[in-house]
Amino acid sequence: MRGSILHVSAAGRVGGGGGSVEVRTTVCCYCSGREGRTREAGRTLPSPSAPSPPASRAELGRGKGGRTPHRICSTLSGPFPGRATRRSHPDSKVRPNNMDLAVPRLNAGETPMTCVGSGAVLLVMLVSHVASALEVPLDPKVLEGLPQPPTITLQSPKDYIFDPRENIVIHCEAKGKPHPSFSWTRNGSHFDVEQDSKVLLKPGSGTLIIDISGEKAEAYEGTYRCAAHNDHGTAVSNDIVIRQSRSPLWSKERLEAITVQVGVSMVLPCRPPAGLPPPVIFWMDNIFQKLPLDNRVSQALNGDLYFSNVLPEDSRNDYICYARFPNTQTIQQKQPISVTVLQSKSFPPPPPHTPAQMPSHWLFSLSSRKLANPTVECHPGFMTPLGAASSKTVLRGDTLELECIAEGLPTPEMSWQKDGVELPSSRVSFLNYKKTLKIADVGEADAGDYTCAAANRLGAAHHVIKVAVKAAPFWISAPRNLILAPNETGILTCRVSGDPKPDISWFVNGVPIENAPEDPARKVDGDTVILSRVQSGSSAVYQCNASNEFGYLLANAFVSVLAEPPRILTPPDRVYQVITNSPALLHCATFGSPIPTITWFKDSLISIKSEDPYVIHENGTLEINVAQSQNSGKYTCMASNNLGVKENHLFLEVKEPTRILKQPEYKVAQRGTSAVFQCKVKHDPSLVPTMTWLKNAGELPDDERFEVDTDSLVIKDVTEEDEGTYTCVMNTTLDRDSASATLTVVEKPDPPTDLKLTDQTERSVQLTWFPGDEHNSPTQKFLIQYEDLLHRPGVWVNLTEVAGTSATAQLELSPYVYYSFRVLAKNQVGYSRASQPSRQYRTNPAAPDENPSDVQGKGTEPGNLLISWTSLTGLQSNGPGLEYKVLWRQMHVDQDWSSQTVANASHLVVSGLPVYVPYEIKVQALNDYGNGPEAEVVIGYSGEDLPSSAPDGVLVTVHNSTTAQVHWEPVSPHSVRGKLKGYKVYYRRQRGLHETEEEADQESEEQVVTFSGNRSEGRLPGLQAYSLYIIFIRVLNSKGEGPRSRDKQFETPEGVPGPPSFLNVLNPNLDSLTLEWGPPLHKNGRLIGYVLQYQPVLNITEAGPVTVMDFPVNETTVTLDNLNSSVLYKFQLSAKTVKGAGANLTKEASTIVESTVASRHVDIATQGWFIGLMCAIALLILVLLIVCFIKRNKGGKYPVKEKEEAHQDPEIQPMKEDDGTFGEYSDTEDHKPLKGSRTPSNGTVRRDESDDSLVDYGEGGDGQFNEDGSFIGQYSGKKEKDTHEGNESSEAPSPVNAMNSFV
Repeated sequence: MRGSILHVSAAGRVGGGGGSVEVRTTVCCYCSGREGRTREAGRTLPSPSAPSPPASRAELGRGKGGRTPHRICSTLSGPFPGRATRRSHPDSKVRPNNMDLAVPRLNAGETPMTCVGSGAVLLVMLVSHVASALEVPLDPKVLEGLPQPPTITLQSPKDYIFDPRENIVIHCEAKGKPHPSFSWTRNGSHFDVEQDSKVLLKPGSGTLIIDISGEKAEAYEGTYRCAAHNDHGTAVSNDIVIRQSRSPLWSKERLEAITVQVGVSMVLPCRPPAGLPPPVIFWMDNIFQKLPLDNRVSQALNGDLYFSNVLPEDSRNDYICYARFPNTQTIQQKQPISVTVLQSKSFPPPPPHTPAQMPSHWLFSLSSRKLANPTVECHPGFMTPLGAASSKTVLRGDTLELECIAEGLPTPEMSWQKDGVELPSSRVSFLNYKKTLKIADVGEADAGDYTCAAANRLGAAHHVIKVAVKAAPFWISAPRNLILAPNETGILTCRVSGDPKPDISWFVNGVPIENAPEDPARKVDGDTVILSRVQSGSSAVYQCNASNEFGYLLANAFVSVLAEPPRILTPPDRVYQVITNSPALLHCATFGSPIPTITWFKDSLISIKSEDPYVIHENGTLEINVAQSQNSGKYTCMASNNLGVKENHLFLEVKEPTRILKQPEYKVAQRGTSAVFQCKVKHDPSLVPTMTWLKNAGELPDDERFEVDTDSLVIKDVTEEDEGTYTCVMNTTLDRDSASATLTVVEKPDPPTDLKLTDQTERSVQLTWFPGDEHNSPTQKFLIQYEDLLHRPGVWVNLTEVAGTSATAQLELSPYVYYSFRVLAKNQVGYSRASQPSRQYRTNPAAPDENPSDVQGKGTEPGNLLISWTSLTGLQSNGPGLEYKVLWRQMHVDQDWSSQTVANASHLVVSGLPVYVPYEIKVQALNDYGNGPEAEVVIGYSGEDLPSSAPDGVLVTVHNSTTAQVHWEPVSPHSVRGKLKGYKVYYRRQRGLHETEEEADQESEEQVVTFSGNRSEGRLPGLQAYSLYIIFIRVLNSKGEGPRSRDKQFETPEGVPGPPSFLNVLNPNLDSLTLEWGPPLHKNGRLIGYVLQYQPVLNITEAGPVTVMDFPVNETTVTLDNLNSSVLYKFQLSAKTVKGAGANLTKEASTIVESTVASRHVDIATQGWFIGLMCAIALLILVLLIVCFIKRNKGGKYPVKEKEEAHQDPEIQPMKEDDGTFGEYSDTEDHKPLKGSRTPSNGTVRRDESDDSLVDYGEGGDGQFNEDGSFIGQYSGKKEKDTHEGNESSEAPSPVNAMNSFV
């Protein structure tokens, strides 16, 4: 249909003829003949896609669209014998050199359908692919300046399908030295590019650009070949078959409606027009929605729509087959097919035709069995392929697709086997609900018998597909470029394989080798060309062509004859750095013709052989298998051939490995705390490490909480999201090391939920709950608490605990309590929040189960008894009306219990009882529902009173001067009148026995010793010797002390005295010193004298002989003579009584040496009084000198300014350098001007330029300084005033004038 307008309804249905479909957003489409271009406002819209079977590279017996594949054999001067071509996919416009790649048709990866407006736009874009040829295995820098035959680097694919709307671009790029020129052939004849204005040869390239606008594109279809020439040979490209893409219109046909009985099988044919390349087939309805496919309904590889059995819902009138032509971006639409599925058995008889004669719309199952009873279940059978067996041929490297579609009711299930065994899932994939078997990259092992089975509950059907694998030629070893030196021998090999075996033909510079000029150095042996003793000028390009019926391979390989001295391509002085124990590779890339010989040296002296630990590779690289520090150093590689020698220096540095010494450790951190991972590293000092931290193998979160230090990672305020594996990675330029640790974030558990009370009884209930989230820390236990809403509302009390693995607890309850329970979970972190309270559970009242605890009875006053107890809690009361029945009776007396009932109290006071008498006491609880259990009896005592009597018979026995033993008679028990605590002994020293009462000191402090229990004696410590003591005793009970006993005196005997009160050393000299001491503070008796012991101290551990001296009691000083000078002496002094000597008082002192004596006279100059005296004398002398100087100089008053001028010149008061005193002036100079002064005739003093009086530095010139520079007052006039003004009485007197007034 040409030029027809297609209208789109609101539902998006396309109406019109059977031409190409175009949709615009204007909802009006114009179909322009065979171009079928779809655009929107100048933009090509995408088209929908649908799966379609990929075309095999070659099928035996037929080609694409039923055509038999043809062979194309041509060359520059004639055809290459036995060379065949096969079509590849058109969307690859450029193919790599010498490579035959199969590009399958689009299938699962098709562009999906896109809906625009109310319709759908169905387009697809295909991209051309460009690949580069293999490079010559030589450094391009080496080839600069060297001759090189041509090499094809880029060419278009063998099968090039072009879009007639675009220019034809046939790529052909080559390199060589000199740069190649290019020529083309078309259909075996020379193609003169310059004669056709539509053809452009790209400058500096062999690429053809053909402008087909306004021309018939068919005129440029054909087989093209490119040739690249220079002075050293000719390289040729593959045969490039140029064909125009085509999208022919669907042939007009009249499709009749199909009526089919429910349950039978059916096939709806598509049969699209043959396009180039073949179209992609898909089925849709009239609103551009894909028809649903499933196990029952499927699309075959050829595009037909198969129904294994039809159902009533298959009735519709819009089964539409679409064909999408990728290159032209157009879609062709078949006329809609209408299908009606009948429920009844009335079915029209089949037409009187055989299946081959039937129209396409009658292609459904014709089984008479099914027609007779179409709704009866049917045994499986195959709709395609037909028969029990079929065959399939596939090329090596292609994709094998086998298809079996079955009919039957119920719908059969498909399965596959190969040679009787299951297919490996690693090699096989199943599509279309296992109706299609697909194997990619087929190899010879994939040949065999494939069996597809269709089965339902009625049985199974089988079909065997015999698969044969053939192969287009493929490379085993392609010929490689040769660079030979004169008189060298080289070999070109062209090893290929294929099925059938390929034929191999050789060409030289594009000419069959048998037609090339004779060369005695060349010998052809099948797939090998041997070149012996080549000569300069024999460079050429050889072509190897291998072909069979499925394709061909063509490879170019040049032979370049060169004579070049060695070159070293590795940069000089390169430094290689490796890690210890790793391999080191020192490269020495060379070029030369003949091939240079490589020799290695270490440190320019040691020749290296290819032995452990060194390996010298064929390319000259030196390898050290396990590099060590001793391998560091300078290496030299030397390249030599018969034309010269070249050397290069390299350096190897072996570094210490990077190692993590302290790895991060597993951390468990509580949420909100910080986690620290340590990562301490050791590395080679010359390498700069970089530490990177990863989380779960990815980057750390961009969060300021993550702080990375030189050797640590700190995560602050951790959260659950921070959990994971943290890895520290230490990288250097040469190696790396890493270590990982896991962070687990823990938190208090979530509170339990869903508390329930079950198994309820009067005194127990079972509580169950659901534990909350443990937050990575297992629950250790559950704490159950209760609230008593009746007695203590709002107060939660711990009831019991259960293990963390349990979620139930049996609770023991008390009567008369309104219970409400809650549960807390505890893990390593702490307790959770409390759960929500359970429902309230009330227990019935009962009599008390227990009595008050801690019952006590004691008196607080004489004759009373305080009975106290710990009251029951509300939980223990068991009911209302709680009271306490208190019972008591005197022990050992036959009388009844006295009792009293109290409420809301915890004690009872009973009065009028005897003093300190034992009583039996009981306290029983009772309430409105009865009494509690029988109460236990406790013993209590009535109140105590003070003891009534004192101990008698006090006796003191003195043992020694410091201790004595006291004895007494105990009082009677009834007089204690309470619990006996013991006896208190009071004693006090009155005076020393050697003292009179008048001489005695003030009364000493009274001492007390308490003897617990019923005692009758005790020891008195801390007595002072030779003293008079007084003593008395009191009895003691809990109430207090009784009356005192009668006083008793006793004396202590003499004892040894204490140490002397002091010991001083006076006037140490060369050989003598004086000791002075005082009597002891504690004489402890009558003193009878003193004992002095002294000895020289020789060293720290050794002393001289001891000298002992006795002194009467009245001597307290002694001078020791005849001592050694400069010796340390140790002195020990003690006092004596008749009991012996007392403790020693020790002192150490030394005599002095002569120099020390002399220094005493010299050191007087450092004494403070002496320094003060000397200063006063010096000051007095200075004042006298000043007065004398003034009298001799002027006499009387003189102007201040003259004094200032006089003081300017340092020569006016010359100082003696030796003692610093003033110099003297002669009488002849008394009335002369001072040296250096300038005094005018009128007597005024004038400043010259050198004047620098201190007055000038004061503020306003008022400051005044004395002769030593200290401030003493103010000047009243300026220097500019005359002498008269300077002598006015109103002037402030100078200090010198003031001193003159005293002379």
